[in-house]
Amino acid sequence: MIYDVLIIGSGGAGLSCAIEASAEGAKVAVLSKTYPTKSQTSMAQGGINAPLGNLTKDSIELHIQDTLKSSVKFADEQMVTKMVKNAPKSIKWLDDMGVVFSRFSDGKIAQRRLGGASSKRACYAQDYTGLKILHSLYDTALNKNIDFFNEYMLLDLVVKDNRVLGVNAMEIKNSKIHLIKAKSVVMATGGYLAIYNNFTTNSTANTGDGVAVAYRCGAEISDMEFVQFHPTSLKNSKVLISESARGEGGILLNQKGERFVDELTTRDEVSREIFKQIQDGNEVFLDIRALGEEFINENLPQERKLSIHYEGVDPVEKLIPISPSAHYSMGGINVDENHQTNIEGLFAVGECANAKVHGANRLGGNSLLEIVVFGREAGRNATDFAKNIDTKSLNISMSQCLNTFSEMDKLFAKTPTVDFYQKKLELGREFFDKCGIFRDEKSLLKLKEFVQKIDDLTDLMGIADKDRVFNTNLVEYLEFLNIITIAKLVIDSAIERKESRGAHFRTDYPKIDEKFENHIVLKK
Repeated sequence: MIYDVLIIGSGGAGLSCAIEASAEGAKVAVLSKTYPTKSQTSMAQGGINAPLGNLTKDSIELHIQDTLKSSVKFADEQMVTKMVKNAPKSIKWLDDMGVVFSRFSDGKIAQRRLGGASSKRACYAQDYTGLKILHSLYDTALNKNIDFFNEYMLLDLVVKDNRVLGVNAMEIKNSKIHLIKAKSVVMATGGYLAIYNNFTTNSTANTGDGVAVAYRCGAEISDMEFVQFHPTSLKNSKVLISESARGEGGILLNQKGERFVDELTTRDEVSREIFKQIQDGNEVFLDIRALGEEFINENLPQERKLSIHYEGVDPVEKLIPISPSAHYSMGGINVDENHQTNIEGLFAVGECANAKVHGANRLGGNSLLEIVVFGREAGRNATDFAKNIDTKSLNISMSQCLNTFSEMDKLFAKTPTVDFYQKKLELGREFFDKCGIFRDEKSLLKLKEFVQKIDDLTDLMGIADKDRVFNTNLVEYLEFLNIITIAKLVIDSAIERKESRGAHFRTDYPKIDEKFENHIVLKK
């Protein structure tokens, strides 16, 4: 089987891409390490931006201005404009699909204000917005002529003469390696913040596989230093408490009952102010008690459940202990205005891609918008590309994939003497401390040395479990290798950017420097 469009990743970006490509007549397959309903999209709670003006005056122009301001004017205005102009029709597309948006009494889709926005712009489904969108997309995709390869892990791309011809992937249930041929490939693998192990709101599966594989195969990677820290995750578990809680009127207090920041300024500013409080020995809390139990149960039911389950605190009665955590990766696989990489036929979309719409700091509510607008556009563009490809040009011999098979056999034969799980834990702590909300040259260089020492030990690492059936030890080791690749890219970019801009704050270079208005692009 040769696919017109092969999509790697089954979150909101991948499914939007698949649905659109199928509608354009392409033969489509979606390959995913997990099942679609487990993707990171389900964790997005607050809302999806669109200037509908259902409650307050809003406009496309205001949305564009808010996005550019939040990005510290580091986003591409042309790409931002395209995304925002397509926002209203994207909400209609989702609404027609059956997404159960919350509504006002007049039947219009309800909207709330998120941080950095000048208007109540985020359309929402209580505080389950990403989950409701994801399930509706998956239901729709299942009714299309789309093949799903669930629980398949991407190992590498098959690239010849700078053109992608397919992928090598491992079927997790039996560790078998499969060559899947495609006229075009779309990366939609999500972010890479598992490098902040135990200090991130992300799923443990967000190990940057797509970014790492694309980089190793020659794709350009850009802006990896820009990591957004969400202001409000639960103090102990790091589970996300949505920005919608502040958008609906929640306030931030320290243990003295003092408010110390405008809760609805941009995420980078709020996170820094919270972290300063913690550095000064204070505790920080989110207070939504004034909203009342009825309002919380109607509009923020998930936040209440998460707080009770993970922190043992009922926010109807008590303050929620919080701290900032790594949340969103603004950088990723470098793409052009058509979402194509520097490798012919390889596209990228969603959090794994850098479409230049978030710049140095993402505006809350824009991530769900990006995956729908650009996911659909990438599906159309990948389909158009595939129409001009002759099937005969995909004549790949298995000899071109022998290295992947050989490396896997060596891995099963090797006896490890160093525990990579312990190194992964150490890496998460070091990353949060040295490449976190605040960073400087000395700390970054120490972190670079630390990561290199881990990389030097990988020859002594491996898998203890030699069974080939649902070997999670194997999957987690392969993820760990990708984490090391990603870690190096983030550190090198953070060292290179000798200024403070948005989410990247250098205490040794605390101001914006015009010399760094260009994107930092890395290529193997």
